[in-house]
Order: sequence, then structure tokens, then C-alpha cells
Amino acid sequence: MTASPYIFDATADNFQQKVMEASATTPILVDVWAEWCAPCKQLMPILQKLAEEYQGNFQLAKVNADEQQELTASLGVRSLPTVILVKNGQAVDGFNGALPESEIRKVLEKHIEAPAEDPYQKAHQLWEAGDVDGALAILSELNQKDPNNLKVLIDLAQLKAETGDLATAEQVLDSLPPEEKLQHQARQLAARIKFMKQAGELPPVAELEKILEADPKNPEALHQLALQHVLKDNNAAAMDLLIRLMQADSKYKDGIARTTLVELFDKLGNNNPDVRTYRRKLYTLMH
Repeated sequence: MTASPYIFDATADNFQQKVMEASATTPILVDVWAEWCAPCKQLMPILQKLAEEYQGNFQLAKVNADEQQELTASLGVRSLPTVILVKNGQAVDGFNGALPESEIRKVLEKHIEAPAEDPYQKAHQLWEAGDVDGALAILSELNQKDPNNLKVLIDLAQLKAETGDLATAEQVLDSLPPEEKLQHQARQLAARIKFMKQAGELPPVAELEKILEADPKNPEALHQLALQHVLKDNNAAAMDLLIRLMQADSKYKDGIARTTLVELFDKLGNNNPDVRTYRRKLYTLMH
């Protein structure tokens, strides 16, 4: 059973109290299922997800049809899965079979108050959709209400960096407690800000590529083109150029190729497959 305050196993012994009586204050969605039932296994994760999303606006009661045969029969179940919505001790709605999530939502919306939208999640939805100003507005409001919320602070810093306000982004990062600066997201952002500051006024990609066609080992062009790729999130291409720079001139600008590679590894994190590939290449090159 899923460890959740909104989901429980219903049995013949607890059904009266935990479903019929409890439904006077909280709607109960009863899911009758069995291990051998494939549609049950398709449906259950959807119901569990909705129970978590609704945050207690309804409870999900799971009835194992094989273990609770008498209870299943008393509910009039003829096929599996069967879902029954109980309010005030009465079955008010339900359905049979594994409906899509959109259809289940329609059933719930008729009887149950929808959960309040999480402003933090809303900010991230806007961010992902490209509405940086909308995301900034929500995160700024959350920051005013709770200035010590480090998750919101780091998101604000990241958004400020994306809009080019590197000074504010750095101020926010500098204000974090020392232990928080070591967290992956903060280190990732610090590396990105450094790359953006290093980039400055870089020559266009086409111009740098033309230089490298004529002189494939030109260290300045290799470095600048790598930074261009970092800013465009073409990370594998950037790492490849930095390896080429190390091969061409490992001492260029006090070994900036190696330093930049390590910073890029930090930015992307150890689980990134490109990081694993190029970390091995760096090790091979150095040994």
C-alpha cells in the first residue's frame, strides 16, 4: 500500500467506520481491484496520483476483491476495476474499467472541490512555457512572504541570470548559507553565471568556426566557441572543444580548458551522461 495520509486499505472490518461514516465529512473514492486484473493496475496509479493532488479533499479506499469477497459482493461489484464515490454514506457516482485521467477528473469535479493551485508549481509552469516575467512575479511574492525559503531564492537567482541580471543573481547566491552554496542547484547556477560573465562580447559562432577551419588548433577560437556552445546548452559540443583545446595547448590561459571543463561538470551534475563521457576523456588526457 502507498504510504499516504489520503490512501488506505478498506476491509469488511473498517468499511463502516472509515468509508460510510467518514464520508459524512470527506468524500471517499472506493477502488475495488485485484492483483490479476491488468486494467486495475493501469487505473490505480492514476487514482493514487489524484488522491495526492487533491491533498485530502477526498480519500482513496482500496478494496482487494480477492481478500474481501463478502465486502465486494455487498457493494454489488460485477467487474473489475469498479470505482464508487461515497458521500454522506451514499454512493453518488462511479465507473467501471480503467478510464483515462481526464474522464476521472470529470467525475471528481462534479462532487469534490478542486485543490488549490500551488503557486510554486504555477511559477515553474510559467517558466517552462517561457513566461519569465510571470514566473518572476510569483516567485518574488513567495519570497516576500517567506524570505528564508531557499528553494525560492535559488529559483529567483536563476531567473535573474536568465534575464541577464547577473549582479542580482550573484547577490542572491552570495546571501545563501554556506551549506546551501554546496548544493547541486546553487553550484550549477554559480557555474552558469561564471560562464555568462566570461562570455562577454564573443564573436559570432560562424566567425569562430571559420577561424577554426583555417587553423583547427587556434586556442582562442576553441575557447570562445566552447563558451558559445555552453550558453546555448550545447554541452557535449562545448566539452569536445575544450578537450581539443587541452590537446592543442593545455597551458592556454593558465589551463582554462581544464578549469572550464570542471566547472561545466559542476553545472551539469555527475548523473549527466555527457559528463561521464568527458570526465573519462579528461582523465585519459591527463594520465
